Amino acid sequence: MTVRRSSRTGSDKGAEAPDLYDTKYYINRELSWLEFNRRCLEEAQDTTNPLLERAKFLAICYGNLDEFYMIRVPGIISKTAIPGPDYSNVNYGTLMEKVSGIVQGLVSDYSECWNGLVGELAASDIHINKVDELTPDQQAWVAGFYKQRVHPLLTPLALDVSHPFPFISNNSLNIAVRMYDKNHDQLYARVKVPVGTLPRFVRVPSTKGEQYVMLEDILEKHISSLFPGLDVVGAYTFRVTRNADVKVTIDEACDFMAAVEESLEDRDIGFPVRMAVERSMPTDMVRLFARNLKITDLQVHRTDIIGLGDLWELVGLDRPKLKEKPFEPYMPPELAEGMDMFQAIRDRDWILYHPYESFSAIVRFVNESAEDPYVQSIKICLYRIGKDPSLIKALMRAKENGKTVSVLMELRAKFDESNNILWAREMEKIGVHVVYGPVNLKVHSKLLQIVRLEGDRLVRYTHMSSGNYNTSSAKQYGDISFLTSNPEIGEDVGELFNALTGYFGPRMYTHLLVAPLTLKSSLIQKIEREIDVCKATGSGYIAFKANGLIDSDIIATLYKASIAGVRIDLNIRGLCCLRPGIPGVSENIRVTSIVDRFLEHSRIYYFENGGDPEMYMGSSDMMPRNLLARVEVLFPVLDKDMLVRIRDDILKIHLADNVKARILQPDGTYRMVERAPGEKKLRSQKWFIDHRGCWHGPGE
Repeated sequence: MTVRRSSRTGSDKGAEAPDLYDTKYYINRELSWLEFNRRCLEEAQDTTNPLLERAKFLAICYGNLDEFYMIRVPGIISKTAIPGPDYSNVNYGTLMEKVSGIVQGLVSDYSECWNGLVGELAASDIHINKVDELTPDQQAWVAGFYKQRVHPLLTPLALDVSHPFPFISNNSLNIAVRMYDKNHDQLYARVKVPVGTLPRFVRVPSTKGEQYVMLEDILEKHISSLFPGLDVVGAYTFRVTRNADVKVTIDEACDFMAAVEESLEDRDIGFPVRMAVERSMPTDMVRLFARNLKITDLQVHRTDIIGLGDLWELVGLDRPKLKEKPFEPYMPPELAEGMDMFQAIRDRDWILYHPYESFSAIVRFVNESAEDPYVQSIKICLYRIGKDPSLIKALMRAKENGKTVSVLMELRAKFDESNNILWAREMEKIGVHVVYGPVNLKVHSKLLQIVRLEGDRLVRYTHMSSGNYNTSSAKQYGDISFLTSNPEIGEDVGELFNALTGYFGPRMYTHLLVAPLTLKSSLIQKIEREIDVCKATGSGYIAFKANGLIDSDIIATLYKASIAGVRIDLNIRGLCCLRPGIPGVSENIRVTSIVDRFLEHSRIYYFENGGDPEMYMGSSDMMPRNLLARVEVLFPVLDKDMLVRIRDDILKIHLADNVKARILQPDGTYRMVERAPGEKKLRSQKWFIDHRGCWHGPGE
């Protein structure tokens, strides 16, 4: 299933070796991110997808764009005054212009997509109307709803010399109002739309299917009630996005949790980075608000519809015919309810591929360990745990049952900080040993270790994963779990836990690659080994699956491998700064991206190694933050039969996708994978659903 490419080395005699760090060989990461979000938009536009799945992808697009402006754009703004290019060949003085132009195009495409979806939803009896389009009886109902449920929640804020420009909270939905008094003086005000307290899509009584009006339309229809005696001449929806990339300031005397909580307060008041406005909002009003927010024209985007992250309200409708067909995740019989999981893991190592295989096996393992009289201790790293308390409750119950429970809780998991702080406090109340890891490093590793007394010896049972201990995301993210009782792996993970709860520093690990200590250098060494093998045998092959590829040292080494004739397949879901297909540099590198029903989140690193293949999996992408600023773990697949099955039944299937995969072009754009005449369609995620569990081997 591997696509064959040229083995040209690009190192002809007399030719000058290329500078593999030259900026022309790198795609700017911000522009790469925007191309990824365009991929998400394609799924919203794809009429072969069920209707509410398309709405889901449009909601994802908006959420992604919000995060881009909250996290990435502040960095661009702060660097605009710094002359010269970054390593990816974009001058920060012009990058904001490029970003703004692309985003304005995306926003226009979002609006067009939304307008199309509204019509298609109506054909499926999900009607989204303006108040003026409703029947008189429905309009009367809306008027009553406004008076009883909406009006009491509103606080109009005047904008004049006696009223300072109000603080506009991050990503809140607002209405800008223009009006005149009896002297014909022009006045302005702002009204916050109470989305969250009330639904964005308000269902109205109807005899024809489901019918909704949008909350801001209700407000605009009745906005005059807030300004008696004034002539309201215009009401326009707008939304402000603020910098949320706040840093936790820590000194030796501070309380770590308190410092994180303080940083969250700063996030709410970060400086404005973007204003989205209703397209019909007059230019003078736009400039008035922009001037008070201290943003430039490049940070203002006009659109027909604002803040469609709220489309999740419709995605949640009980309309199964408008969604992907549900399926039952596979559960290996040996790990099913009622079976002895400890025995199953002693018998062999296990790989589970979520969501095609059930995460409930992991939850049950923790629950049963909490009650098992022979379990002595449980250690776990938690990053994003979600709202489901089942795992936390199991850990607390284990503590109550007399077991030693240690939890490495990462409080700095962006946008999950409050939830993590809440559960950390709950566990601390009953004596669970909660630690927060090294001060200057986020702990992104996904590790669980259960120590059990069996006879006269202690046995370590270890779980490692690319995904979080989050029962919700485990149903939506493509992640790989690994269960083992291998004593050497167990000893490595035990050592790592000791480093995380004690003092983090260099330690000896037999099998694990640990960032920021050995992971990056080990990957580079293994790529260089493949180069040596290729030079010696004429053949070399590397295949990586990850979320992001940004690190310039990794990229330069992959270029070096390509020049040496190593064939390289990269399946990179999101950010990719490597330019494939450059003659003499990257012509042996193929990069694809898959955006589909589930979020691709697994990481697999495969090296052919001259017929003695190696494979590593785990939590780390190939990004500087992962390699240098986080504690990450890649673990080896030691069982050769398992390695082959993962390679052939998981990795190669992803690489062979010719339906949802897009292939990266040298200019940073993506195009559809072209199928050869007679080639069958292969949609990898559907294949995994249809063949779930096949990677366990025959008879299992």
